[in-house]
Amino acid sequence: MTTAHPHHGYISDKARYLARLKRIEGQARGIHRMVEEEKYCIDILTQVSALTKALESVALGLLDDHLRHCVLDAAVEGGPAAEEKLKEASDAIARLVRS
Repeated sequence: MTTAHPHHGYISDKARYLARLKRIEGQARGIHRMVEEEKYCIDILTQVSALTKALESVALGLLDDHLRHCVLDAAVEGGPAAEEKLKEASDAIARLVRS
């Protein structure tokens, strides 16, 4: 973390992320309820797909914020911090692609 941005990049969108995550929690509870009630498999799978997309959307937003703030700030500073942030971002992208 640099002095230019003393907070994480997502902090300005924190309320929006929290609202999205709350909706995602509701979706997960809904899927749980559907399984308990033995709903049709395809309907459950449709909801799982929607939940997966919602989580991916949050992940991509956080990644974008990280690149625009943490990585950009580190790149401006240069040196080992820049290399570390670039590797961190690259590793995060690789995890997202594999999931």
